[in-house]
Amino acid sequence: MNQTYYRKGFGLKAAIAGALTHDYHSRLVERVREADRTLQVGDLTFRLAQEFGFCYGVDRAIEYAYETRTKFPDRRLFLVGEIIHNPHVNQRLAEMGVTFLQPERGEFDFTALSADDVVILPAFGVTVHDFQRLRALGCVLVDTTCGSVLNVWKRVESYARDGFTSVIHGKYLHEETKATSSQVSRHPGGKYLVVRDMSEARAVCAYIEGDDDATEPPRRERFLRRFAHCASPGFDPDRDLVRVGVANQTTMLSNESLAIAEELRQAMLRRYGEAALVEHFRTFDTICSATQDRQDAVIRLVAEQLDVMVVIGGYNSSNTTHLAAICAERVTTYHIEDALCIDPERGTIRFKPLGGSSGEAEQGGWLPPGPLRIGLTAGASTPNSKIGETIERIAATRGLAVAEAAD
Repeated sequence: MNQTYYRKGFGLKAAIAGALTHDYHSRLVERVREADRTLQVGDLTFRLAQEFGFCYGVDRAIEYAYETRTKFPDRRLFLVGEIIHNPHVNQRLAEMGVTFLQPERGEFDFTALSADDVVILPAFGVTVHDFQRLRALGCVLVDTTCGSVLNVWKRVESYARDGFTSVIHGKYLHEETKATSSQVSRHPGGKYLVVRDMSEARAVCAYIEGDDDATEPPRRERFLRRFAHCASPGFDPDRDLVRVGVANQTTMLSNESLAIAEELRQAMLRRYGEAALVEHFRTFDTICSATQDRQDAVIRLVAEQLDVMVVIGGYNSSNTTHLAAICAERVTTYHIEDALCIDPERGTIRFKPLGGSSGEAEQGGWLPPGPLRIGLTAGASTPNSKIGETIERIAATRGLAVAEAAD
């Protein structure tokens, strides 16, 4: 019987190495990294964060996608959603003949697929329902789900198995959180609730302790109305908040996830007491190490005397957005999707305002005269090539050529 499910690639790394280097690597970035992450160009001093760009999970997902194209050169190749949240990477896969399947009204349409097709599952993973649908079609599946995400799935599944509701700190529309929350369906009666931030977590805590606002309508009705969009079907807070286990989307802010877990623990402690706490509350830090490393690195970088911080990565990238939020607390920060957001001739920069929608703002004169220290970092889905191009375009805004300084 032919194999139709792959999780470990095809042993074709040597065959795709040249293409990966061409598409994503940067000689300039490597030189800056080797020079203590510092580059001096005229009166501009560039400082790179210690950890930035592609993480192991992203590297692995992209490698598997390239290997898949090489392994099946004549087969139709599909991708469920986006491989990662980076427009350059996804565009490159489209140029290689990968067809992107996009959800319509929250549901993927797989009716055009057949057993002769090859389907790549993204680094975020897919829901249990979508995985089962694809397996039933008999098509070849290449699963690039990140190992850190799989660890969260195991934790959430264990909560459901033991009768605990999974309270997930995440963005309920994010692909990873959708896939994670679906894991509770592996066990009858499995339940989940997604909380976006501390405000929502405190509303859950208030319900657990029974001390939320007692005004009309009844508290249960108000709770269900607030969380209807991000709770499992048939969720009953009176029943399903008695035993909870905390998990999180791997790319959320680490300190917020830890604080939310502690807030819930304290609520359970006050409600049930120390002796019974173990029967009502569980937690496990599921922030991935790469996300944590990048957040820690920018905290150290912005502690330096920087004039400007540039964060590079997709606007729909959760980990990139959180890096920008960390930086903005200490220094003027621009979150750009790509190096092309910087226009050297016009002296402008297009960026996503902190806390705004996916729309961009444009600003002129963003690079003032005089000596400047410019910090740079990039989300875990941003290739080094885009970081290098960003440095070059910033320098060009001042009429400087980076290539000469790098040689």
